[in-house]
Parts: sequence; structure tokens; C-alpha cells
Amino acid sequence: LIAVAFFTVHTIRLQRMYVLFFIEVGSRRVHFAGCTAHPDQEWVTQQARQVAWTVSERAEPIRWLIRDRDRKFTRSFDDVFRGAGIPIVRTPSQAPQANAIAERFVRTVRAECLDWLLLLSARHLDGILTVYIDHYNRHRPHRSLDLTPPNGPQANDDRAHADNLHVVQRDRLGGLVREYERAA
Repeated sequence: LIAVAFFTVHTIRLQRMYVLFFIEVGSRRVHFAGCTAHPDQEWVTQQARQVAWTVSERAEPIRWLIRDRDRKFTRSFDDVFRGAGIPIVRTPSQAPQANAIAERFVRTVRAECLDWLLLLSARHLDGILTVYIDHYNRHRPHRSLDLTPPNGPQANDDRAHADNLHVVQRDRLGGLVREYERAA
């Protein structure tokens, strides 16, 4: 099961940017599709093709795609997923809880990242979201996943020898996000 949604962000020049992302409901893994000021049919369809190609390489196939009734999701967007054998489930109008996992991610990315930064351009936003989503998928603990990240626990996570533990901190996004790993 995978969900898709858009959210908007404003740059310091008051330009509205649209961010498209997909989130796997079971694993909470996020796929950042891209950001643009003008999400036209061609752009949205191309992003759908890239994500459909990425998720087709999974061992376990995607069974459903959940999306809202936003007009930016065109017939060609739906056709990409239908062509890959993934049925589309459209949520009821004005029912954000029907796509709650995607809405929760939007709240998280805003609270932990975007609300703390001044965004200059689409390229700047793209770079920030790429770093944050990498952190979200590889390092950020999730309660629904027993405090493991969506990509699974770190390979060197050995709690049996905690007395000899040496931890290294790595700052990302200028210290806004911190990651901790065992030193080798």
C-alpha cells in the first residue's frame, strides 16, 4: 500500500512550490518525487513514471495507491499506475484522515525541517528535502516501527556491548537534523 500527496511551501520570494511525495504505508518509507512551481500534467505524469519504476523493483509488489481528489492527479497519472497493475483508491472529498499517513508525514517534515528554514528556490527546496528524506528513511526512529527507521535498523546496532559504546554525531542541514552512529 502506498499513498501519494502534494503539499505546498513558500520561498522567501513568496513563490509557491508544490512538493510531490509517495509514502509506503507499511514501512513508512518516503519517496520524494520532486518539487515545482507549476505541477502540470506532463510533470506529474513523469514523476509517476519514475516512482512506478522505482517501486516495481521491490520484492513485494505495491497492491494499492491511495490518493486524494486533487486535480493535479490527472488521468495520465492514474494510467501510469494502472499500467503497472496498481489499482487507484481515491479518498473522499475533504477527508484528510482518509490519507492519514501522508498527512502525518507532511506535519513531520514541516515541524522538524521546513518551518525552521528560509527557502530560496526550487533547487534549494529540492536539496533540503533530499537530505531530510534520506535522514527520515535511514535514521529517524518511528514509534509505529518499534523505534527503527523505515529502511530497518542500522547494521552496527549491537546493544550487547553498550559498555564500550563510542557514538559519533553527524549534523545535517546545518545542525537542524542530527544523526548518531556507533564509531567503527
